[in-house]
Amino acid sequence: MTIRELIPILDAKVLCGGEQIDQEVKTACGSDLMSDVLAFVKDKTVLITGLTNVHVMRTAEMLDIHCVVFARGKIPSDEILEEANELGIVVLATSYTTYTACGLMYEAGIRGTNERSGV
Repeated sequence: MTIRELIPILDAKVLCGGEQIDQEVKTACGSDLMSDVLAFVKDKTVLITGLTNVHVMRTAEMLDIHCVVFARGKIPSDEILEEANELGIVVLATSYTTYTACGLMYEAGIRGTNERSGV
């Protein structure tokens, strides 16, 4: 599936990176804890979060995440959008909660990682 195909599923608005929405995505991760994202994210992942600080973009950069979706109608600052733009990260915003956005993506065929925490 491509980021372009996710936009109507999430009823999302493209905040930056619109020229890169034809990139493929295979998995998704919904979290506000960037340490959890670091532990479980794999290649071609969409990150769904309500956390709107620069650590999100730094985490996305480290993991080669090409799309970040801000949930609950949150809009990141211009500083974060500029950082995303420089890094080539597509940023979307949806009014859905993280849980609902993840559910909609799962229903559309996007899965999470198969790794488990061991708890």
